[in-house]
Amino acid sequence: MSLASPGIGALRTPFQTLFDAVKAAQQENKMFRRRLRVIKATLDSLQPLIIDIEKSSPEEGLQNFALQMEKGANLVHKCSKVALWRKHKYAKKLRQLDKSLRRLFDVLKLQGTRDARETLASLRMIEKVLSRVEESLEMKTNQPEIVTCSPRVPEAPSVTVGLDVPLKELKMKLLKDEKVSMLVLTAAGGCGKTTLARKFCQDQEVKDTFKNNIFFVNVSKKPSLDLIVHELYQQKGSEPPAFQNEVMVANCLQQFLKESRQNPLLFVLDDVWSGSESLLEKFDQLKFSNYKILVTSRFAFPRFGSPYRLASLSDEDAMILFHYSASLEDKNSYTYEDLSRKIIKRCKGCPLAIALVGRSLRGQPIEIWHKRVVEWCKGSSILDSDKELLACLQSSLDALDKEKPIIKECFLDLGSFPEDQRIAVAALIDMWAELYGLDEEILTIANLHELTTRSLANLVVTRHEREADGYYTEHFVTQHDMLRELAIHQASQGPLEHRERLYINICGDKLPKWLIEQKYEEIKARLLSISTDGAFSAKWPNMQVPEAEVLVLNFQTKNYALPEFMEKMDKLKVLILKNDGLLPAELDNFELLGSLSNLKRIRLEHISIPPISKVLKQLKSLQKISFFMCDIGQGFGQILDALPNLVELNMDYCHDLVQFPDNLCDLVHLKKLSITNCHKLSALPADVGKLVNLEVLRLRSCAELLKLPGSIRNLKVLKFLDISDCFSIKELPEDIGAMCSVEKINVSQCSRLEELPASVMDLEQLNEVICDEETKTLWEPFLPFLTNVHIKVIKEDINLNWLNKLPT
Repeated sequence: MSLASPGIGALRTPFQTLFDAVKAAQQENKMFRRRLRVIKATLDSLQPLIIDIEKSSPEEGLQNFALQMEKGANLVHKCSKVALWRKHKYAKKLRQLDKSLRRLFDVLKLQGTRDARETLASLRMIEKVLSRVEESLEMKTNQPEIVTCSPRVPEAPSVTVGLDVPLKELKMKLLKDEKVSMLVLTAAGGCGKTTLARKFCQDQEVKDTFKNNIFFVNVSKKPSLDLIVHELYQQKGSEPPAFQNEVMVANCLQQFLKESRQNPLLFVLDDVWSGSESLLEKFDQLKFSNYKILVTSRFAFPRFGSPYRLASLSDEDAMILFHYSASLEDKNSYTYEDLSRKIIKRCKGCPLAIALVGRSLRGQPIEIWHKRVVEWCKGSSILDSDKELLACLQSSLDALDKEKPIIKECFLDLGSFPEDQRIAVAALIDMWAELYGLDEEILTIANLHELTTRSLANLVVTRHEREADGYYTEHFVTQHDMLRELAIHQASQGPLEHRERLYINICGDKLPKWLIEQKYEEIKARLLSISTDGAFSAKWPNMQVPEAEVLVLNFQTKNYALPEFMEKMDKLKVLILKNDGLLPAELDNFELLGSLSNLKRIRLEHISIPPISKVLKQLKSLQKISFFMCDIGQGFGQILDALPNLVELNMDYCHDLVQFPDNLCDLVHLKKLSITNCHKLSALPADVGKLVNLEVLRLRSCAELLKLPGSIRNLKVLKFLDISDCFSIKELPEDIGAMCSVEKINVSQCSRLEELPASVMDLEQLNEVICDEETKTLWEPFLPFLTNVHIKVIKEDINLNWLNKLPT
């Protein structure tokens, strides 16, 4: 940032001197770095006012302000030489400097407003616009909401933190990239989208680029293009035309743009809601050179290009914002600092939450601070104590109520999993298949994309999928902790015994009071999630949840006993055991599963499979079981004996799996067998061909697998064979051509595969082969005979370190 220019005024020279001193000291002086960051944020807010005030104020009226800045620069220089024992004295002086700069900000703001009213006739439009807004508030509730358009760009807050890097990136994308005409700035509610947009418009480089052609429009949930165009004409000081139909509105918008093309043009469409694609389309269709549109929204609008996602505040920036909001300049005690750290941790990096909580504690005695922290530690939600924050976040869910209620239900289910942990998409697939009938995995993925575009979650792929084959074991969901708290808060409304979802979080052995007292005889929740930490050792009390269809158990202990109340969960269809401890957990009471006659899906994460005796009854309803990062041990074969009707078996990152037990081949109903990243697996059972109903055989990234059994030729209904990254396999079975239903084969990165058997010419249903450049040459001689085959060549991902990387 630089204010230096020819003919510089009385105030800008000392301002620039102070700014340069603060900037240099901030990089070099670790002792006062946090205080200097606050001062720099104040100076950033002062910059546009200083430029404006010099245009309308006499030079002699600014001398006192200039003198304060010169003294401030000298103070900052001295701080670089301060000894540690004098830190407190100079910290106090820096706080006084920041206070004087803030007073200067208020004075200049008032002075600028007074001068502007006296000299600029165009500000009369403020009264007209405000009058129109007041009139709009008296309209009937069934009328569209009025769009308000300020005659000047709204000011950003006097102090902003954590936005320097996003501002720089926005300028790079919107100003420097000629290919980008519209950019969507997206994040959850309260994350600072509008503040960043305002800061962008007030940036000197942006103002120099667009001159007076910056238009900042606040768009309502039900936008009306004619109202927007009407306000734009008023903002420019022109008489708005009369609109008789939509064609005239579009023509007037086009005419407005033509009249404004003398300089580059910037539109900021603030707070655009889902369902406004047609509005954005109208603005985007009329684009021309030097025409830029910045959209802020909780919705990503992917059809208009890759959005810019605003991240949460770092801990350091969060502390600065909290200090400012709570006015902690004069409270340097360890107690206040310790409480501040606990409070901002609870705010999850959400600027709105930090500012609101800070303001609510400003001037309050230390006991009130302690009380707030104690309430949170006991399980109270920050949303219970701050209705404004709740209303901001809640509005995103209110929109889903009408538009897509199933997406809201999926959002609320995300609270079933621990804080700060990635959620396996495979677990959500199991849950939502039974709760909402989403039988096809792709429907779950579509819902997660919908949540991502609405900034309510984030879908992450840890491995670059080179082929979408319907297997999502390496897809995960992350979520801002404040949004997770919102999901739990919403799910916790109403009487406990009547809730659809029941989330129980247990710290140590402190069970909820209602659970100890057995206050509720019966709970009707369809989804039950219980999370315990590494200190949990208590016995489970009796609990009656007869309607539960999904049970999620999150824990961190090396030994974990399944709760005995599971025996009475007659309607349970999905069981998810998720161990977040360092070592695979050993389970007790595993035989309880035998009493769950309706259980259809089991997912085990980071579990040491126990030896199972014959007392485990057959789970005749179980259709799918998944093992993720499990120690297979000696109990795996006995589990297979108890699953006579299994349809799908998934095993991922099970590193002690060396050879499959032969009884795998007795699972004659099996349709999908997926074994991925089991690097020690060297062989499949010789009779794998007995799995006559198998449709998908996925053996991805099994590094030591040497060959496929010859009996594979008997898999007459197999449609998809995946042996990608099995680089120890040297040949395919001679009679592979007998697999007459195969439609798709993935042999990418099978680097030791030397040749193909001639029988591949008999694969009449084959239509796609996925391979790399090296294995492509093996298929080329057969292409004249395989006329319907499409060869898809993929490039090796040189950054992919799947051999040693474990999901976390």
